[in-house]
Amino acid sequence: MDFGVSEEHQLIRDAVRKACSDFPDEYWARLDKTHEFPWDFYNAMAEAGWVGIAIPEEYGGSGRGVTEASIVLEEVAASGAAMNGCTSLHLSIFGMEPVVRYGSDDIRQKYLPRVASGEMHVAFGVTEPDAGTNTTAITTSARREGDHYLVRGRKIWTTKALIAERVLLLVRTTPKEELEKKTGGLTLLLAELQRPEVTISPIDKVGRNAVATCEVVYDDLPVQVTDRVGEEGKGFQYLLAGLNAERILVASEAVGIGRVALRRAVDYANERVVFDRPIGKNQGVSFPLGEAKMRLDAAELMVRKASWMLDNGMPCGAEANMAKWLAAEAAFQTADQAMQTHGGFGYASEYHVERYWREARLMRIAPISQEMVLNYVTEHVLELPRSY
Repeated sequence: MDFGVSEEHQLIRDAVRKACSDFPDEYWARLDKTHEFPWDFYNAMAEAGWVGIAIPEEYGGSGRGVTEASIVLEEVAASGAAMNGCTSLHLSIFGMEPVVRYGSDDIRQKYLPRVASGEMHVAFGVTEPDAGTNTTAITTSARREGDHYLVRGRKIWTTKALIAERVLLLVRTTPKEELEKKTGGLTLLLAELQRPEVTISPIDKVGRNAVATCEVVYDDLPVQVTDRVGEEGKGFQYLLAGLNAERILVASEAVGIGRVALRRAVDYANERVVFDRPIGKNQGVSFPLGEAKMRLDAAELMVRKASWMLDNGMPCGAEANMAKWLAAEAAFQTADQAMQTHGGFGYASEYHVERYWREARLMRIAPISQEMVLNYVTEHVLELPRSY
């Protein structure tokens, strides 16, 4: 067991930190307030090759694993970019995993190089208003007519829909009542998004406002059969290929948010003088920050274990879920403690910790709630009866 940091991983950290140094907290606070996409940041990261880090080299990417991608996103979050920065990138990193694994040669050649270069933005269309985490209950349908499908239905929480050229869309191609297994009959399509048959409506959110998340309505959207990912009816299985990577990457982002919140809190505790002494001298301030540090380090260990297992082809559903749960809890606790350390100033936007706090709270809900992670662990790890 080797806990040393490889030279490659340290070089990645150093390079990403340097790139992110051009985009300080004030940049992210301004875009969050004005609801503007971080184009300057995104283009800089794309030009440096970070968007395509996990896409195979033959399709224009760097061919690295989820471990390297998680390091990139952790450093982006830890720079102060938090989820506004990470979300602009990570859908292109983990969202295309089903295409990499199961797409035809034609679809991979056609789209992956453009995603890797940063030219093409991709959204992820799975969740529906009446389905939520119960993915097999989706009703958005695609009926085949010759060489194309017609998609009709409604998706929600589709991030980057306003700017994405394509959406990896999960649709129902076989009615539920005709299925023997509920996970069947679902198909993945890499559909066009900026079309007259598509209506996109941004959702007002409490945070992470530089990157819009939307409700999307499809009214007989035509999608070529050649833009189908893999076989018809196997979309649910293909979707699972990207879920462990998604949870690991989101966990690494949570760790990054915790890191920057802790850094801000420690700096403030050292600088803020009350009753003729820095507040960091008080154990009521210092001990919770020490606990936050330990929780973040413990969560990072699970992230590293899960990403290593995935990159080595090992089953890691439990580890990926645990990493997400532990990192989300650690990040929010740390951000909350950073708010508390700042006292009233923590509520002021100029200190930025309130932004970290808002974005860290999201991690306990998305992309999977803490409760659903506990459902997974109790059923699949502890082998207790299924609770839902």
